[in-house]
Amino acid sequence: MFAARKLRKQQPSPYATRGDFCRIFEKDMNRLYLLSWLLTADEAIAEQCFVGGLHIAQEGNPVFKEWAEAWAARMITLNAIRMVRPRLTADTTEPFGRVADRAATERAEMAEIVKLPVFERFVFVMSVLEHYSEHQCSLHLGCTRAEVRAARTRALEQMGRAAELRGKPGDVALRPKDHGGDSGSRGGLQAFSGLAASA
Repeated sequence: MFAARKLRKQQPSPYATRGDFCRIFEKDMNRLYLLSWLLTADEAIAEQCFVGGLHIAQEGNPVFKEWAEAWAARMITLNAIRMVRPRLTADTTEPFGRVADRAATERAEMAEIVKLPVFERFVFVMSVLEHYSEHQCSLHLGCTRAEVRAARTRALEQMGRAAELRGKPGDVALRPKDHGGDSGSRGGLQAFSGLAASA
């Protein structure tokens, strides 16, 4: 009986530990920081968002290990929403804070994303790059599905006009996708993640 109890105690936990999240944030640092930066459009705030996302992931509700990577990206997104409060700045025509200086020299698509108005930028990154559904976007951003659709349309139109000016009207990375999944899919961010390594 005592041997059985000891065996049960030695069984690994199915939940991600603080160390697991540290390893995920270290391994996926470029991608997760890039997500923070595209959402906040501000290098200083992006750094705070990244560090805060790690802390929230470590201290929050237990998460199964197989969901930990998706949970890390989700915590970055929710922390960015908390910090920037995009719904309150839905009518702002300029990005929140200062646009990172490197935007002018990074890949054109990245520069155009951070130039989007705040609300449109969050909707674009969440729904097009991170594949949040309209329902999920509306819940997290505190708006209606119709507002999500309208913001995504405006963002895509602005990105499309910018692509045409660059002579790239068929930019695959900017085609809308509205999957039912959460931010676990690396999706569109893979198109940009290589750039973050040199940031």
